[in-house]
Amino acid sequence: MLEFAARNRIPHSWVDVERDPAVEELLRVAGVSTEETPVVLWGELVLRNPSNQELARALGFVPAPDYRDVYDLVVIGGGPAGLAAAVYGASEGLSTLTLESVAIGGQAGTSMRIENYLGFPAGLSGAELAARAAVQAEKFEARLTYPCEVVGLEPRDGLHLVRLADGDEVTARAVIVATGARYRRLELDRLEEFEGTGVYYAATVTEARMCAGNVVAVVGGGNSAGQAAVFLATKTRHVYMLVRRAELAETMSRYLVDEIARDDRIELLTQTEVVELHGDDELEGITIADRENGTRRRLDARALFVFIGAHPHTGWLEGSVGLDRTGFVLTGTVVRGCRSRPAGRASSPPATRAAARSSGSRQPSARGRWPCGSSTTTSRTPRAEPPTCAPAGASQAVVRRRVTSSSVSAHSYVRA
Repeated sequence: MLEFAARNRIPHSWVDVERDPAVEELLRVAGVSTEETPVVLWGELVLRNPSNQELARALGFVPAPDYRDVYDLVVIGGGPAGLAAAVYGASEGLSTLTLESVAIGGQAGTSMRIENYLGFPAGLSGAELAARAAVQAEKFEARLTYPCEVVGLEPRDGLHLVRLADGDEVTARAVIVATGARYRRLELDRLEEFEGTGVYYAATVTEARMCAGNVVAVVGGGNSAGQAAVFLATKTRHVYMLVRRAELAETMSRYLVDEIARDDRIELLTQTEVVELHGDDELEGITIADRENGTRRRLDARALFVFIGAHPHTGWLEGSVGLDRTGFVLTGTVVRGCRSRPAGRASSPPATRAAARSSGSRQPSARGRWPCGSSTTTSRTPRAEPPTCAPAGASQAVVRRRVTSSSVSAHSYVRA
């Protein structure tokens, strides 16, 4: 709930019942027991342990869509890709609805500084980028609804039915899935105990305020980890940056590598991994190990920020559309007519993965068709195993590009 309020820029004050003795008196006056926390107090409104949707509905800052309508386009996911799709769809006159589970901006919205995004030479925060994209989408009358979690997708009467976690349904002529990825977690004992109270997966103003003046550790060697370390160095006493590789340059942009090297408040520890967490009610320290010689060392870090990559957020699509063995959505005409198998049981080339690098089409069979029955026109790579595809009648994403004399726009639509 704290993350939801911070990422959606809801003005709020956060008080901890375990750290502030005055909170118990405040709860007593409001008629709330400590077992009912977290609690939201807003004027005369009292919400006991509300969900993000209940909080948003009570504040009235997100209008609910008219689920009776059939939308031309429903975009699932409100990160940069989803917002771009909403802008392009709505600007072409399509009735467009974007559904986002947490906050507009997705993972990019949690970054405190983005300096390599085209068009912003001075850099900007992820929240600023998301806010500008949202204004642009709404300019073309796209509807943005959040928090709104999607749990299923199925064909119905020639259209596409999007099922929501609260039991509502949305009908669309076309669907774009832009749900991005979920953060990977460290394989450590007691990790769940400290998540939210010492272990974090985002470094925003909220997390920085909670660990101000303390020693913190950042795990990861990518740009997200680098941006987090640079930001946290301005808010905390000292930042340990823990990287499994021998060098940062292998996985991080040069401008961030140089910035970290210049900052004396950041201590880089390469070929290092976290092996143990310490503390009772909150994180009090971590133990790290040298991956070369096994030497262990304890760091008095009161917060651990984890940026070790992510995996596709597509589990809710299993059985509805084709997924490859790592969970990426298969796209293109090569997947039509195939049978579905759970993610992780079939392989597919990077060329057919959603949001993956383009590397050309796969080699067709001797009869000029894929083993699953779809036709192809070109081939640049050796033949690979058939992709994991959707069952007959299920929805499958197809991506095409249309070029006209006046504009170039990417069109994604779902074909049953």
